Parts: sequence; structure tokens; C-alpha cells
Amino acid sequence: MNQSELAAYLKSRRDRIRPADVGLPTGPRRRVPGLRREEVAQLAGLSADYYTELERGRGAQPSTQVLAALARALRLNGDERDHLFHLADRPLPPATHGPAAHVQPALLGLLDRLTTTPAQVITDLHETLVQNPLAAALVGPPPAVSGPAASLVYRWFTDPASRGLYPREDHPHHSRVFVADLQAVAAKRGSDPEVTRMVASLRRRSEEFAALWDTHDVALRRTDHKRIVHPALGVIELDCHSLFSEDGRQRLLWFTAPPGTEGAAQLELLSVIGTQDMTTSADEFGRRRG
Repeated sequence: MNQSELAAYLKSRRDRIRPADVGLPTGPRRRVPGLRREEVAQLAGLSADYYTELERGRGAQPSTQVLAALARALRLNGDERDHLFHLADRPLPPATHGPAAHVQPALLGLLDRLTTTPAQVITDLHETLVQNPLAAALVGPPPAVSGPAASLVYRWFTDPASRGLYPREDHPHHSRVFVADLQAVAAKRGSDPEVTRMVASLRRRSEEFAALWDTHDVALRRTDHKRIVHPALGVIELDCHSLFSEDGRQRLLWFTAPPGTEGAAQLELLSVIGTQDMTTSADEFGRRRG
């Protein structure tokens, strides 16, 4: 690993970004032309001390996941991201899949601007790539796993705990929609081995999936009305919208509720309390609504 060049490259990319470019407030006193080190660390989900060591040309070789997070935080394009991996002496991960995938710049730019509604970018196999704080507060952060288990569709049919996000009576609907969406993705990707292996594994492990797959229903999940179970706010009724990348392999999801509805009020409270301990706030919310 070329630590000195990696450090210089990180600093050069940091210097060119303005806080407004990534949804951060612009304070009156800034002594650096771009982002501060701690702001890059915050955007990448790293400790400020760790990132500072990287920029000083010290520390251990960063992992693939760390490099992918830095590429997103610094809004690197494809060539810049590849150069970052080269300097860190790491092999390039797949372009569109897994936790280290490179998020399409257009989708990431839109995500930066969605600061008042939960939003996240996922792959066509429902692997969460990046999410804003409200999305993390609403649906939780993605699990720290790789392989098929990174896909919500895969976990839905193999891990019962993953279904706690939705009320039990809504599970059959989501099962049908997930399978129909995967059918559409499989058709578009052709004989892609990643999808072929996932489908084969799900057919072996889940009778429900196998039965639904054999119906041959096909429909990409573009919009949906969802009821999400939140640990403090209860069931939140929301509309989920999708914007697809040009190649269809990534999607920007965002959640909204009509003005004046209980869902809109719950989202407003969520934006205030975020991922904090929300028991007291939820009780206050209930009293206000009552």
C-alpha cells in the first residue's frame, strides 16, 4: 500500500467538496476549502481518529468496505474510486453489488438532497448500499454481512427475524412482491450466476419461495404502500417510491406520507428523535395524537 500517495489523494478529494454538496450546513467559520476531516469520517461512518491517521499516511491498510465508504463520502466517480482501491492495494469489488458496490453518482446526488424524508440506495437484489439518517432510524441499518445474506429478499425467506419490519398480516403481500420483483430481475440479467445461485438456494431452503416462484408472476417493485413496524412509534403507514438507475441495477427508495396523516406526523417525530432511545418521545407523541 502506498500510504503517502493514498493520504495525499484523500486530502485532494476532500478539499474539492463543499459541505452543501453532501447535505452538510455551511458554517460561518471554515478554515479549510472543502470538508473537514471529521465530516468525511462522519459521512463514511468512521471514527475521526481513524480517518485522520489515513490522511497522515499512517495506520493499517483500509478494508474494502472502508474504501467503498470513503468513495461514497468523497463522491468519487468510477475512475476515481478505482484509483483509490489501487492506492490502497485492494482488488476492485463488483461494480454494482454487495456492501462495497459503487453507488451510481446520479442516485447518490439525489440522496444527498433528500434530507427530510427516509431514503436509501439499494441494488436490484435489495442489498442496501447507502442510506440517510432518517432511513436508518426508520428501517434500521443494513446487517454487517456479505454474500446472499446481504439481500433482504434472501433474508426474508431464510431468516424469520427479518420479517419483524412489517406486520404479520402483511407478510404474504411482501412475499409475493419480492418474488415477482426477483423474477423480473432474473429475466433482465439472463443467466447471471449471482441470481441463478440465489434462486436455487431459496428454492431449496423455502417452500414458500418455491411455490411463489412457480407461479411465474413478474413485476418490478416501483411503488408500494407499506406499514412499517417501528420499535417506538408503532406501525407507520407510508408510500414507498423507487427511482431506477439507467442500467436498472440500483434503485433509490424514498418514503413519504400524505400531509395531515398520522404517518406524516410520525415521520416528523422520527426526524427529531432519530435513532435515539425513543421510548419517552413515543409516549409523548401518543399523548399529543390522543
